[in-house]
Formats: sequence, C-alpha cells, structure tokens
Amino acid sequence: MKIALFPGSFDPLTIAHADILKRALPLFDKVIVGIGLNSSKQSFLSGQVREEIVKAVFSGYENIEVQSYEGLTVDFCRKINASYMIRGIRSVGDFEYERAIAQINQTMMPEMETIFILSKPEYSAISSTIVRDILRNHGDVTPFLPKEALFFL
Repeated sequence: MKIALFPGSFDPLTIAHADILKRALPLFDKVIVGIGLNSSKQSFLSGQVREEIVKAVFSGYENIEVQSYEGLTVDFCRKINASYMIRGIRSVGDFEYERAIAQINQTMMPEMETIFILSKPEYSAISSTIVRDILRNHGDVTPFLPKEALFFL
C-alpha cells in the first residue's frame, strides 16, 4: 500500500493546500494529512480546530486521514508507515527551502521519498501566513479558504 504524508501546520488550511492534496490523491492508496503541532510556535488556530477544518474539507474522501503530531516529521512517517511525503512548491524560494529539508529527511529516512507538486499559478501567492494576517485584521479571507473552513473561523 502506498501511504503518503502531507505535513504542515495548516494554520489555516488554504485553497492552495486543498488543491495540492486533491492533485496528489491519485498517486497514493492513502494520504495522511499530518498537522504539525509546534509548542514553540504561536498558532492562530488550535490543533483541534485545524484538524476539524481538514476533516470537514475532505469529508467525502475515503483515502484521506487526518492526524496531529509533534516532533520530527520523519519519525511520524515511520509511525504511520508512510514511504512518501507530499510538499507543495509555490516559488523558487519554496523549492530551495523544501529541497534542503527533503535532502535532510532522505538522510534520516532513506526509504522515504519527497514528492514536490507545483502550485497552480493562481494559487502561488496564497500562504497561511498571509491569510492569518488578514484574519487577525478582520479582513475577508473567503477567496483564500475552502468554503468548509469558513464555518470554523
């Protein structure tokens, strides 16, 4: 069984994240959305709310699971028996950052492959950081989030 992890903070899950995941689904038997919880980072949404949003957005997909985790992503890959990691790339800057992480992960877990999926051009400017800033300032985030996510905000 081909199991992939799609890791991230998903604080919040954007339409760009959702698009990457939907495009990755045909490649794997199961995709686990791993919501990384980092105690040293100030989150906008609680881990539980982020998990509920992802579950709501992908409620009709039988081959998607949602789990939260702490610690190293490669350790979580081992725990869930994932041999693949899905990462979205929006820009050259993303590629350089993700390439370095993928190479370190490959050293720590040689049996795991990172799969890069390029974002669609219309989503390349969307990031959780920007959406969080809009939310903090009471702006309209409807163009950037899946409609199912808006219920939780």
